[in-house]
Amino acid sequence: VSVSTSLIPFLEHDDANRALMGSNMQRQAVPLVKPEAPLVGTGMEAVAARDSGYVILAKHDGVVKKVDSRKILIERTDENQKPLKDENGKSIIDEYTLLKFIRSNQDTCINQRPIVNVGDFVRKGEPIADGPATDMGELALGKNILVAFMPWEGYNFEDAILVSERLLEEDTFTSIHIEVYETHVRETRLGPEEVTAEIPNVNKELLRNLDENGIVRIGAFVSSKDVLVGKVTPKGEEDITPEEKIIRSVFGEKGRDVQDTSLRLPHGVQGRVIDVKVFDREEVSELGAGVNKLIKVYVASRKPLDIGDKLAGRHGNKGVVSKILSKEDMPFLPDGTPVDMILSPLGVPSRMNLGQILETHLGWFAKLTNTYVATPVFEGAKEDDIMDELYKVRKQYKLDEGDNEKEKTGKVILRDGRTGLPFEQPVVVGYMYMMKLIHIAQDKIHARSTGPYSLIHQQPLGGKAQFGGQRFGEMEVWALEAYGAAHTLSEMLNVKSDDVKGRNEVYKAILKDRNIPEPGIPESFKVLIKELQSLALDVRVYDEEGNELNLDSL
Repeated sequence: VSVSTSLIPFLEHDDANRALMGSNMQRQAVPLVKPEAPLVGTGMEAVAARDSGYVILAKHDGVVKKVDSRKILIERTDENQKPLKDENGKSIIDEYTLLKFIRSNQDTCINQRPIVNVGDFVRKGEPIADGPATDMGELALGKNILVAFMPWEGYNFEDAILVSERLLEEDTFTSIHIEVYETHVRETRLGPEEVTAEIPNVNKELLRNLDENGIVRIGAFVSSKDVLVGKVTPKGEEDITPEEKIIRSVFGEKGRDVQDTSLRLPHGVQGRVIDVKVFDREEVSELGAGVNKLIKVYVASRKPLDIGDKLAGRHGNKGVVSKILSKEDMPFLPDGTPVDMILSPLGVPSRMNLGQILETHLGWFAKLTNTYVATPVFEGAKEDDIMDELYKVRKQYKLDEGDNEKEKTGKVILRDGRTGLPFEQPVVVGYMYMMKLIHIAQDKIHARSTGPYSLIHQQPLGGKAQFGGQRFGEMEVWALEAYGAAHTLSEMLNVKSDDVKGRNEVYKAILKDRNIPEPGIPESFKVLIKELQSLALDVRVYDEEGNELNLDSL
């Protein structure tokens, strides 16, 4: 089996399709602010973490002399912890530098943390610093979560997941994301572009974070539409009026004609500037032709768990957060502990990934006994052994309500947090290792009011990056036709799309509280006619009275 597959406990109890999903989704896990090693592992976690290259290992035996967030100093010693000396009689010190808040290719955060203290003796090859998604030298892609398999008011529909507010309060699934925004300062026909804080006709509030050079300050908190790099481009000077010439001569450079081409933070993004890099042509030879400078701004944002975020276990059991419930409303155990997550029981039988159930039972045993369990792939713990041991420990902690010595189902009677009444049936409860995946709702959510249009078709652009609209395709048109929604369909294909004159008229009518006018001729019709004419076909347009219409004037 591969590395990621070897990290799935009870793999032998999972259907191959789901095991494949589990393997692939582990690669999509986001490094969390507080990583936590799995209670139920396979014994491969330490190997995978070590071989990832992000865990710093001691090069020689030694005693830790100094530790801070950026550096670890270790004095080399022999087997008996006696310091080794060089030829000058000085102690040999090994220095280890830690990576701090580096951006990965997935825009996640690479950060290393020391896990040793001053005075500790470390052996060669021992981990001394954790990387992203590692905990004490073990791979830690997610968190151990107290889960219950039960329906709850329909919020489990289609594998959705209910989570407790506790996970937000304690930053359980909070991750740091670092995005880079860059701009080129070019040489144009009319002169070079200029980086400056003096940008014409821009609200001063948007420029509040710029320094005197026109580049955003490190440490500034920025939100969407804020200027990160102030930049102006010279405009054409062909059509200068005599009045402008006078202004130019009076005010000098101030009066020159420039265009604002500043780098701005995109729509729906906010965060803190953690780094700014400026590359000059003199320093970097790889800059493209006509580029004088390249400026990169790194913005970090903290993303707590939110509705719509994708969570997954290691058995291909994935789902989306549907609701965040307060702690007091979550179902609770006989000892009063509220569960952290409610999963859909329908996600198990047809998917045939029973490994998640065994992991849940063994996870509860591991939590109650405060141990970490390794069940290697294909030779892991047996179901009967797990149930026997779990029942013994539950009885000890008086958590055996809903189970008995004969059946040993591993289920427990839960009580409704809202009423305090027990649910009808016993419920499977335990600790499962859950990961937060890179598919985050905040990055995907998008809405458009009015925005940019394509130059040729005059139809709205597509995609979040272009602040575009949703595509209303052929099959969507059929749906509206089937419902007989004539006016809605007319709007979709005309004023909400490429009827340039019509959409302006509709906008005015809405502002002035008048009736919506009839739609005009869409731009796509004009483009079609022009394309036919370009094929040497004499195609003309006539109105109802038979008068020829001039398309250019419409």
